Amino acid sequence: MCTLLHVDSSVRAANNPNPDHDSISKSIALRFVDTWQQNRPKDEYIYRDVGVNPPDFITQDWIGAVFTSEEKRNPAQKERLALSDELIAEVAAADVILISSPMYNYGMPAQLKAWFDQIVRINKTFDFDLSRGDFPLQPLLSGKTLIIVTSSGEFGFEKGGIREDSGHLAPHLRTLSKYLGVHTMYEIASEYQEFGDERHRISVANAKDRAERIASELSLLTLVPPSKNELANV
Repeated sequence: MCTLLHVDSSVRAANNPNPDHDSISKSIALRFVDTWQQNRPKDEYIYRDVGVNPPDFITQDWIGAVFTSEEKRNPAQKERLALSDELIAEVAAADVILISSPMYNYGMPAQLKAWFDQIVRINKTFDFDLSRGDFPLQPLLSGKTLIIVTSSGEFGFEKGGIREDSGHLAPHLRTLSKYLGVHTMYEIASEYQEFGDERHRISVANAKDRAERIASELSLLTLVPPSKNELANV
């Protein structure tokens, strides 16, 4: 059995009275989940909608609690870190992580950044040792597969694209993925939403097909951690 952790971050619902307001990223991610659960109905499924229920932003008191040793934390500090502990436990338990995110102002939603800020935490998901020289941070989790689903109003954010330098969503997710323990990553992108033309319809359809294909292939495999980071293109 595997554990699938699914994190949505759009502030929109997947289905709304006005279909024009439906979240594209959530609908693509749902295609992945539906396919996965059809093939692996006994797997554990953990769901977080951080767009609708955002985690707290970290604060000075939060940082103070993190850098207080566990045995010296007072009850208020323990309570302040309770959500972080819960979110980290979900990530640690997951074999497969699915993150869906719209591009807001060329980057990730604040709600998703808040989720990462609660999780990327010293002595929980990384440790710090200056003896490593210029790279003192070392991830503590490993062996996980990440699928990221992104949606954007414009297009051309890929390497060599006309907006390559403007797209900070997928690069940020790639950078932070190591603190989730990710070794294998798949990317699914939908574009052209602002144009609302045939290119957009094709892009959404292709993204949903890709989500279904990746879910089918992964769910029928025994997931074995690879030996090094790998960006998979299937």
